[in-house]
Amino acid sequence: MSDDMQSRKIAWFASLPPVLPAELTGVWRGEGIPSGHPLDGVLENLQWFGKRFHPDFRADALLFQWQPGRLIPIEPSFFPIRTVIRFAAFGKTSVARNWFSHLNKLVRARDTTASVKLRTVDGEETGAMVYDRQPIVDFFRRIGEDEIAGMMVVEGGKQRYFFRLKRVDLPGQQVGP
Repeated sequence: MSDDMQSRKIAWFASLPPVLPAELTGVWRGEGIPSGHPLDGVLENLQWFGKRFHPDFRADALLFQWQPGRLIPIEPSFFPIRTVIRFAAFGKTSVARNWFSHLNKLVRARDTTASVKLRTVDGEETGAMVYDRQPIVDFFRRIGEDEIAGMMVVEGGKQRYFFRLKRVDLPGQQVGP
């Protein structure tokens, strides 16, 4: 891990304007932002699509591409975050991608998996997604009208995982449990 790279990303994130929870409603396509975190590249390798935020301030924390035209929400509690971080190198392999493609229907979320609320980070309130059964909060800041930055914070962890989300329109796409 590069402490300098992490410090630069944290400062960049803090410089962005906050987002209100209501502004997050919709489906967002995600991609990681390299920051020296062990999870850099893992989600993309496993066919991560992004996140879906519902008008009732609930969220599908992890949406994955299951088949062309079909997204599937995954239950994050099946994957304890500290174990995932410890074995992140495996998550970047073709074996992990193949294994996950067969496993994802078994770990499908039956309901939403997180709540969206205002939380304080770096002394400023912004929209955040709090996982239901994981010690994780994703904080959000605005990059542009339909693009936001995310910073995943694991309770007790020093490193931050960064990602960007772009709002998408999904005509013909099936998104659901």
